Amino acid sequence: MKKERKGIAVVTGASSGLGREFVRQLAKKYPLLREIWVTARRMEELQKLQDELPAVRLRIIPLDLSDPASFCLFSEKLEQEQPCIRILVNAAGVGYGGRTEQQTTEQISQMLDINCRALFCLTRLSLPYMNRGSRIIQVASGSAFAPQPGFAVYAASKACVLSFSRALREELRAREIYITAVCPGPVKTAFFENGGIQISPVKKMFLAEPERVVHKALQDASKGKAVSVYGFSIKVVRLIASVLPQSVMSWLSGKIF
Repeated sequence: MKKERKGIAVVTGASSGLGREFVRQLAKKYPLLREIWVTARRMEELQKLQDELPAVRLRIIPLDLSDPASFCLFSEKLEQEQPCIRILVNAAGVGYGGRTEQQTTEQISQMLDINCRALFCLTRLSLPYMNRGSRIIQVASGSAFAPQPGFAVYAASKACVLSFSRALREELRAREIYITAVCPGPVKTAFFENGGIQISPVKKMFLAEPERVVHKALQDASKGKAVSVYGFSIKVVRLIASVLPQSVMSWLSGKIF
């Protein structure tokens, strides 16, 4: 008799912010999931999450996604368990503010490694374990819609995530696996503090609650939407960015943010 593959969700960046909130809401929205695999660097924070959700079966997998060796460890776990990944949430991310010439090469490499390379590789490793109806949620940013001086590398990395998500969506159309890029504006998490980012007065006006961003992302993903945008302000930014030349959007971003 063929062994039934257990349905799981995988969430990266689960130790804090949007990743942590995705775990909470996935547990409520999809109680039939056999497990939720949670990854992050900080083992102690993942353990706290398990303590917070004692009724939820979490598989704690501490990974440093800036280290390529993490991909081998993740691949080994998949090969051993042979799960059916029903939902993959790539929520791990890092950002540093400031002009590019003021940033260190280590900061730039970290943003590209975690925001892009890790997301691409974990998605690729997960695809053989996904079936018809599986969902991939890629956490991008409203910054993906336009170049952003003073936040250039981060915004470019998220534009990369958005482009990848759109292309992958077409590649997987025949398999009926759906990809949703989540592009929120500023969210009330430790992201800004961790990156030493000064929040502009304009951004402070539009800070969103992580619970609402994640709730809408899961709603949009269940409907098979390509992009999930929370908040009126970011919807306006997306609309303007689709009309104005990129040079004008870059100038506006620099002036406003």
